[in-house]
Amino acid sequence: MTWLFVSLAGGVGAATRFLVDSWIARHNRLNTPMGTIVINVTACFILGLATGLGLDHTMTASWTSVIGTGFCGGYSTFSTASVEGARLFLSGRARAGLLHAGGMLVLGTAAAALGMLLG
Repeated sequence: MTWLFVSLAGGVGAATRFLVDSWIARHNRLNTPMGTIVINVTACFILGLATGLGLDHTMTASWTSVIGTGFCGGYSTFSTASVEGARLFLSGRARAGLLHAGGMLVLGTAAAALGMLLG
């Protein structure tokens, strides 16, 4: 039964990503793909939180899989982040591309660590 919930959570995560990215795109005044950054950093936090709760057995392994693999798998978007970083580099904006890729790595790692500590 866990596989069914993981699948459903993946769909909910993908729909949530679409809604969040669309909302941010409408309000973003910067020339940077902020939607992907926000989505990936919040996904890292949620995954860290689920992992922390799973490690101390506050949350069952099945629910950790539903949230971590299902929701976060559908919600996060590493491939889009990679394409956006490559586009920044290819458009002559190497500094922005480096900041985009490096910033997401640092912020994502920090968000995951914070989530694990809180979990």
